[in-house]
Amino acid sequence: MELRHYITFAVAVVLLQLFIYIFNRTLFWLFSGKISHRVRYFLSSATYLSLNAIILLTVFRIQPMFRLSAFILAFLLFSAFVSIGLAIFSHLFRNSTKINRTLRLIYPIALASLLGLSVYNAYTPKVIHYQIQIDKPIKPLRIGMASDLHLGKLFGTKQLDQLAEIFSQQNVDLILLPGDIMDDNVNAYLAEQMQLHLAKLRAPLGVFATLGNHDFFGDQQRIVDEIQKAGIQVLLDQAIEINQAFTLIGRNDDLYHSRPNTETLLQGVNRQLPIFLLDHRPTEIDQHAQLAIDLQVSGHTHRGQIFPANLITSLMYRLDYGHEKIQNSHFIVSSGYGFWGIPMRLGTQSEVVIIDVKGK
Repeated sequence: MELRHYITFAVAVVLLQLFIYIFNRTLFWLFSGKISHRVRYFLSSATYLSLNAIILLTVFRIQPMFRLSAFILAFLLFSAFVSIGLAIFSHLFRNSTKINRTLRLIYPIALASLLGLSVYNAYTPKVIHYQIQIDKPIKPLRIGMASDLHLGKLFGTKQLDQLAEIFSQQNVDLILLPGDIMDDNVNAYLAEQMQLHLAKLRAPLGVFATLGNHDFFGDQQRIVDEIQKAGIQVLLDQAIEINQAFTLIGRNDDLYHSRPNTETLLQGVNRQLPIFLLDHRPTEIDQHAQLAIDLQVSGHTHRGQIFPANLITSLMYRLDYGHEKIQNSHFIVSSGYGFWGIPMRLGTQSEVVIIDVKGK
């Protein structure tokens, strides 16, 4: 592993101990005077040992329990948020006995509310609109974009039907899906017979997709085959001209180490036409701003998915979410329509992006 991976792992381990400590303190506060010192010692030891064991077994892939580990971390984080908030409130009222009784009743309600809100944010998409003007002639064009579907056990047919309905209601001319269509493989996709639902994504100028990092975890050929069976064209480091009106370029995720650079993909492309790029990760924005690209759509970041991870993604990428115009190029990064790992979002929400493009 690289040094940054060791640092990240060390920070995660330290934070886990802190979250467990806060959870135990909160637990003892909730049951203050009702449990003995021996029981407190037993509970404290049990939580430290069991939770650390689950996380470490997953990290070292001895007995992977990824979703359980992710849920544990999210639960402890939410618990810490509530505990810290109530501790501040209690301190403001000088640790009043009556206030503490009230706060003990509030704690489970607040924690359940945070958990419920995070699930709501994961499964209830909002529609985000952007209006951009490019420096080339083009008839007004409405693009529908959804990234990071992560189709799998927890996200599937119902969400695809909802996405198709949103695109239909928005009267989009073109649909772009910039990566992470599947959640690592097509096993759940096939088991749940999602093809008929994915095929509901339709637009007059077509539906186009690229592959993200989760599409490159060893099952990429079956993923490409299944997406194309649904009537969606997968652009694998390809450029395609649409009705002599604009060009689409789709890049493989950079997990595909032999992918050509974007400048190579632009060779032979009519640069007088508008050029729209699908690139799963927004890692090469500065380079692309120097090229004849009018619009790039990306995902991958999930905007951190659960606060405060958005602070990390904002440090990692020049643009981790939203829209930015750099010179003559527009860049749009979505927080994603699906989610990664667990159906929980805090500080972010599932979204569908609608882009209205106008020319000069």
